[in-house]
Amino acid sequence: MPGEISRPEGFERFLELSRRIGSDLSKTQGAGGNTSIKNDGVMWVKASGTWLSDAGLKEIMVPVETAPLVEALRAGDPRAEKATDFVIASLNTDKLRPSIEASFHAVLQSPVVAHYHCVNTLAHAVLEDRVDRLTARMAVLEDLTWATIPYRRPGVPLAREIAKAAQRRPDVLILFNHGIIVCGNTVDEVAERIQRVTSALEIPPREGALPDMESLDAIAADSGFKPAGDPISHRTALDPTSMRIATGGSLYPDHVIFLGTEIGILPPDQPMSDVFRYYEQRKSAQPKMVLVPGKGVLISETLTPGGEAMARCLADVVTRIPDDAEIAYLGAEAEYELTHWEAEQYRQALDRKAAGP
Repeated sequence: MPGEISRPEGFERFLELSRRIGSDLSKTQGAGGNTSIKNDGVMWVKASGTWLSDAGLKEIMVPVETAPLVEALRAGDPRAEKATDFVIASLNTDKLRPSIEASFHAVLQSPVVAHYHCVNTLAHAVLEDRVDRLTARMAVLEDLTWATIPYRRPGVPLAREIAKAAQRRPDVLILFNHGIIVCGNTVDEVAERIQRVTSALEIPPREGALPDMESLDAIAADSGFKPAGDPISHRTALDPTSMRIATGGSLYPDHVIFLGTEIGILPPDQPMSDVFRYYEQRKSAQPKMVLVPGKGVLISETLTPGGEAMARCLADVVTRIPDDAEIAYLGAEAEYELTHWEAEQYRQALDRKAAGP
């Protein structure tokens, strides 16, 4: 490592881009997504559990030694999972922990990398025929190279899959059931590519009816649930296609982590106690989100700000999926892998802490 380490040129512009991505709900929700910038063997990457929207307002970037982390990943060294052993402690005064996806940022050779959970990308990337749909959309970006990455658990399994594609230095990587990565040599180049890719993949949502807030308030009274705060979150319950997709299985990792593996449905003219009884009889965990068909969405009062952001994200994704599309859900094995993973438990703990009592 060099004797004196300084932040790379353009670091403030990098923070500004990170904040812009993090403040756009169509790209980033809660603590999701991460960005990085590399210079002189050091990679500054977003810390786990922090929000990109806070970039430049709070200290959210962690300096990591790039080459040793890449070497650890290639050697199967378990330290590559958390990447904490490669943090430059003298520059990490807030003792932040690198993103769970720091290892894939390290293997990508581009100096600037932005990964985010674009709802338009997800609306393509959770479909059975996603390759055909993505190929047709990305064809307009003739100067950009792109690759698709099969679903793998975030962290080392995903980083190893991305490492296979990294040798070709793609400009864009679309992660099935997960999101998108945009790479470039400069912050401005990445920003311009994000804009173009967003335009190419854009899908207008089904807007549907308005939520019935009066009915939702009455149904939720004294139940431990409340109507979702974001008006768009209710769209999941306001048309049959969106409801079918949302309740058919888990679509992407943050869906599982923050909303659980099942979303409840309250049949017409029944009280919330019937939902609770149903899950008790099955000996299953109570849902964190309940759809009231034609009226809107109820969320648990224990749901953190990150969880509420995921309720909005789900609506944004399912309302962009065509009526006739076949869905490629994550499945039970992937769900188990996510819910029993220490790194995600850590991220949830940070979200609860940030929410306060």
